[in-house]
Parts: sequence; structure tokens; C-alpha cells
Amino acid sequence: MSPTFFESLVAGAAAGTAVDLLFFPIDTLKTRLQSSQGFARAGGFRGIYKGIGSVGVGSAPGAATFFCTYDTLKTVLPFSQNLAPVNHVVSASLGEITACLIRVPTEVIKTRMQTSTYGTGSSSLAAARILWTTDGIRGFYKGFGITVMREIPFTSLQFPLYEFLKSRLSNYLGRKPLYAHEAAICGSIAGGLAAATTTPLDVLKTRIMLDMRDPTLPSPGLLTRFRTISLQEGAGALFAGIVPRTLWISAGGAVFLGVYEWVAGGLMNSRTGGNQRDV
Repeated sequence: MSPTFFESLVAGAAAGTAVDLLFFPIDTLKTRLQSSQGFARAGGFRGIYKGIGSVGVGSAPGAATFFCTYDTLKTVLPFSQNLAPVNHVVSASLGEITACLIRVPTEVIKTRMQTSTYGTGSSSLAAARILWTTDGIRGFYKGFGITVMREIPFTSLQFPLYEFLKSRLSNYLGRKPLYAHEAAICGSIAGGLAAATTTPLDVLKTRIMLDMRDPTLPSPGLLTRFRTISLQEGAGALFAGIVPRTLWISAGGAVFLGVYEWVAGGLMNSRTGGNQRDV
């Protein structure tokens, strides 16, 4: 039995808010490691909660949008049971594209706040005003393309693996549904592997969002940026922040998917009067 649109909305919002607020300092360190100005000049270990205001605004609606799309498409796409991994890839990819419409503007502000792009004393709201004044609406979607390019392979790895691990664990334990903490373990493994694999795309996303050049002028393409980083900073720069990113998303995946399953399961139990959540 699948959650309703409302149940996916509430559970997704709770999951997104929980993980982004809990692991925000690790995300800050990862972003500063990936910054072209260097970790120390980007802020080092100081002010690790800078930019958290934008996350508070964007986490709930972004995650809610993803899960509403993902859960809905999983049940309506015309794929047979034998093609379940394809169903999960398509559903998760379209869910991420939809969520990025909400997530990217807050990501741009958060990234620039984390690296003190607008100075050390500005707030997330002040950063949003500066961005609007200098770049207009286009500035809020800087890096949208590379964010989608990062999220599609990420979710194409994470969610099919997550669903596979849940299925195998359920078969091993001989029962359905799984408890929330069991689903969280599956989410942690899937998230960590997907995070490590897609780190170079995350580095490119960070660099593009921190690019302060005039948006009306031509900007380097992704391959040009990739080659420039490799030649000027070494291939290792493309994996900058891989340790905090993997740890953050591995632990975050456990919280994100665990909270989602817990909240969705609780809402479904309230609606049906029993334990109906099939995870």
C-alpha cells in the first residue's frame, strides 16, 4: 500500500527539514573544501551555521515535492514488476528535477553564505536581496543544469539500491513492513555509495554557484570547467570534500529516509487503523 499525496507531502517535508538542519555544519565544511578560494579563506571552521536560514525555507517544500512526485510516479508508471529498478530510476529522476525548481535558489544563497561571498556579516535574506539586485531571477537558478545533472545519477544510484536493499532485508527477515530504523540503514548505505560516486559533479555545482562573473556574459561550459580544475588544481580537486559529503549523505540518508518511512508509516496507520506501510 502506497502513501497518499498528503502523506508523502508531510513525511517528505519532515524528512527534508530534519536532515538539512541536523547535518548543516558538515555540508558547510564540504562546500568550503570545494571552494576555489580554499578552505581557510572560505571560512574554515568558523561560522559553520552561516546560510542555515535559506535551508530552513527550502528544505521542507523541496523534499515534499520530491516525495510527492516519486511516490505518485512509482504507482502510475506503466512498468512491470520485472522493470522495478527502471521505475525507481525514472520516478526518482523526475522527482529531483521537480524538486530542483525549489531547491536551487536556496542552494545558491546557502552556498554563497557558507563561503562568505557577500561578507561575514550578511544574512540569508540580505544575500537574497543582493543576488536579486545584481543578477535578477537568473541568479537564483545559477547552477540549475549542473544540479540536475548531479541529482539524476545520484538518485539513479541511490533509490534503486535503496529499494533493492529494503526488498532483500525484508526477505531475509521474513516480514513486511520494515521498521523505520531498518529502512534507515538501507538508506544510509545507498546514500553513501551514491554520494562518493557523484562527488565530481557536486564540485562543479559548487564552483558554478560561486561564480560571480556577469551573468549576461558567456560562461565556460561544463567540460571547460572540468578540464580547468583538473589542469590547474589536479584531478584530486574534483573529489574535494568527498569525505564530509559521503559521511553527511550516508548519515543523512539514514535520517532522511528513516524519518520519511516513520512519518509516512504513522500517517498510514492512523488512516487505516493498522500497520499497512509496505516499504
